[in-house]
Amino acid sequence: MPEQLISTEPATGKQLWAGPPGEAGAEVAAARAAAAEWARRSPSYRMETLRRFANVVRKKEQAFATLIARETGKPFWEAQTEVGAVVNKVEISINAFAERTPKRTVEAAMGNKVIVQHKPHGVLAVLGPYNFPAHLPNGHIVPALIAGNAVVFKPSEKTPATGEFLVRCYHEAGVPKGVVRLLVGGPDEGRALAEQADIDGLLFTGSARAGMALHKQFAETPHKILALELGGNNPMVVWNAKDIEAAAAIVAQSGYLSAGQRCTAARRLIVEDGKQGPLLDALTALIDRMIVDEPFAEPPPFMGPVIDNAAADHLQEQWVELMIRGGKPIRRLDRPFEDRPYLTPALIDVTDVRDRPDEELFGPVIQLIRVKSFDDAIAEANNTRFGLAASLLGGSPEQFERFWSEVRAGVINWNKPTNGAPSNAPFGGVGLSGNHRPSAFYAADYCAYPVTSVQGTSIRGGIAQGLRDPNMQED
Repeated sequence: MPEQLISTEPATGKQLWAGPPGEAGAEVAAARAAAAEWARRSPSYRMETLRRFANVVRKKEQAFATLIARETGKPFWEAQTEVGAVVNKVEISINAFAERTPKRTVEAAMGNKVIVQHKPHGVLAVLGPYNFPAHLPNGHIVPALIAGNAVVFKPSEKTPATGEFLVRCYHEAGVPKGVVRLLVGGPDEGRALAEQADIDGLLFTGSARAGMALHKQFAETPHKILALELGGNNPMVVWNAKDIEAAAAIVAQSGYLSAGQRCTAARRLIVEDGKQGPLLDALTALIDRMIVDEPFAEPPPFMGPVIDNAAADHLQEQWVELMIRGGKPIRRLDRPFEDRPYLTPALIDVTDVRDRPDEELFGPVIQLIRVKSFDDAIAEANNTRFGLAASLLGGSPEQFERFWSEVRAGVINWNKPTNGAPSNAPFGGVGLSGNHRPSAFYAADYCAYPVTSVQGTSIRGGIAQGLRDPNMQED
């Protein structure tokens, strides 16, 4: 790791932020020292502190959105929606805490009570991604703090400035500095944080490859909670859609929003062979109108660049591999500026691709697959190791019920995009998309653990069987 971690703006290549990498052990020690006092605070105290955090972010909305747009390259309007999600997460998490982890009391015989309450784990590590560098880690941190945990947060090495801004907002709202710690760094610091013996769990959002490595690493520490929110190779099936223009708009939104850098983005477009013409005409017309530009351009762009040149290079390599294997481009993946990571929205027919790779192409690429029947469409939707999101556009209610029943995914939509999952519902996937720890509304489940207490008003005890009669003498 270099002496300075540097963040540059994808849209311009200019340096945005620089700072030294942190030390995982020191940050965990600071969080451990502050954890007990924070846990002793009442839930209502912690909730009100987080409400103040929401107000702090609300007052800084323009500055925060500007920073996110500059550091990620996403359009300013989209960065504004991310800041709104950070604010809204507080009340959603408060409601989730009350619904998912309430105190329950059941009256039992002889005046006893059975009480179920929840305790925080202690110190939780949070590893954040670059695509939503504020909203996604905040989705772990807020419920963790409400539950009474201390947090060590390592943002992506590609978005440290946004992570630093987010942590300052917690502190300004009154969350003690020891309770939320910022660890700046790259993969080495992330591994060092995950290896710390004094963390009680790790909450991760990122690639399936990194998630599998963490799963192996935590295999010998079952006493630590591990929540993995990973990627997807998400199918969108369009079947007998009556409104072709609307269907094309939903496909475009699903595949190209955030320059395709969403784990829920539609990667595979599955259509009935021979009937795809009108849909492709409408979709390519939209692609040809899409503005790809810097975040603050006028008119506002639909999408900006991907996060950096390395990501753009990798996507272009994956694109070339699909063509070598037999893919037929319908709209090419072009690089308008050789030295900047701008990519145009791409569409490629991979129906005849040999040994089609089951990979998450984390960018603006949709792969078209033509099938003969609805049975084949469902089979193709399930032709992946991932299982995050899936959507059916068109079809009958009976077909959607079958789609819902047979497709393996944690988010299954009808006549809606694959992306834009609601925060007031659980969010997570199966297969390589997660480890059955759904986030969003269900994040409360992995931020605290249940404790059952049987309580009596007085001590009552006796042994009724298996004792000798004290009045009988032994022979």
